[in-house]
Amino acid sequence: MTKRSPLALAVLALLEEAPMHPYRMAQLITLRGKDKVINVSQRASLYSTIERLARDEMIRVSEVERDGQRPERSVYEITDAGRATAQNWLTEMLSVPKRGFPDFYAALAHAPILTPEVLQKLLVDRRELVAAEVAALRDEISSVCAFLPTIVWLDAELMCRTRATELDFIDDVLAQLISGTMAWTKESLAALSLANEPKP
Repeated sequence: MTKRSPLALAVLALLEEAPMHPYRMAQLITLRGKDKVINVSQRASLYSTIERLARDEMIRVSEVERDGQRPERSVYEITDAGRATAQNWLTEMLSVPKRGFPDFYAALAHAPILTPEVLQKLLVDRRELVAAEVAALRDEISSVCAFLPTIVWLDAELMCRTRATELDFIDDVLAQLISGTMAWTKESLAALSLANEPKP
């Protein structure tokens, strides 16, 4: 059975709209801005996902396009099994929160090995990038909300709000670092660790 993934779901969802060839799928994912939530940067990933879905009979070749000098292109369509799988995946993905392990969380968990000054500099750098991303997402949403229904850009809205929350968090941490209310040394952390070691 094909392993559930955002890319596999995207292929099934696109083929639910209409039969199409892989190049068109990649085009639409990018054109619609879904490449922010679905990784299509490696073309090989898309083709291997399509192969797995075809092997598991969730999609099938509906026709082979021949256009002059161009290589033949297989056009795929979704099967009933593919429709049922897409519905099952969506049901689980929308209703059951999945715990992730983001890099930023892991880095924050180990931030005490840095000095407060180094952490402050790194968070200032990150803040600049996150603020730019939030601004770009807000612009993108503003440009489409007048003519596209909300359901089409829910993913962008969630991403924007999540990033905006991260921005607020970074601002709070930076304020504490700058004011000195969040401070530590290797020695103070070593003493804390020693004091809290479980007794044998």
